[in-house]
Amino acid sequence: MGRPLLVGILNITADSFSDGGRYLAAEDAVAHARRLWSEGADIVELGPAASHPGAQQVTAAEETRRLTVVIDRLIAEGVPVSVDSFLPETQRFAAARGAMYVNDIQGFPDPAQYEELADTDCRLIVMHSVQRMGPATQMKTDPAAVWAGIEEFFAERLAALEAAGIGRERLVIDPGLGYFLGTSPEPSLRVLAHLEQLKARFDVPVLVSPSRKSFLRTLTGSSLSEIGPATLAAELYAACHGADYIRTHDVAAIRDALTVFNALDAAKVGA
Repeated sequence: MGRPLLVGILNITADSFSDGGRYLAAEDAVAHARRLWSEGADIVELGPAASHPGAQQVTAAEETRRLTVVIDRLIAEGVPVSVDSFLPETQRFAAARGAMYVNDIQGFPDPAQYEELADTDCRLIVMHSVQRMGPATQMKTDPAAVWAGIEEFFAERLAALEAAGIGRERLVIDPGLGYFLGTSPEPSLRVLAHLEQLKARFDVPVLVSPSRKSFLRTLTGSSLSEIGPATLAAELYAACHGADYIRTHDVAAIRDALTVFNALDAAKVGA
């Protein structure tokens, strides 16, 4: 199976749904980033603003203020960094500061920005969300309709980015999970069950982030504090079915699960 790259989530926010306020101070954020790195993260992703429904709006100036000390220290220590922001000013800052990835939950919607993105070296994580079709309460939740929307979105967006001079080798796609796909678990389950089809369709690396997502809590009836086992099951399934990147809060759990899984697979082959 190999192993997908593990992206450790570091929310430098006041209101993230799972750990808001814990890492707002730069020293706390750096310490947690180092912990994620030591646990096996291949990349540490810094999120300066929450993205769940009802999250506070954060200006680009505030995002860069939250990021500056943390990104500078991590890059100086040789830690590969991704920055999760849909604000062009923050994306520009991240690329100039040495981020290896920029993750846009809106999927880089502004063609006027593409020429500038083409001149950077960072890879672009292009995320799909049904929120672009309307408020969360009006999202389509039919799995087939959501899947068709995902294919249409990536076909159009990847073509536009490539036409602007952004090499396909720099692109990573994220189909979105949880509330990004609707208000019921079924669209997220459909996506995870068809990751190999998504990879075959677009021939670019795929990132998924089921970690602590609402669809798992709805499916299992578990609280946020109890959602670790369900998260791990979804992550391991994704890893076994073609995910190239797993974006997670608990790096150590999926690292150990993959280590055991691959050891068992190797033992079977050698038997």
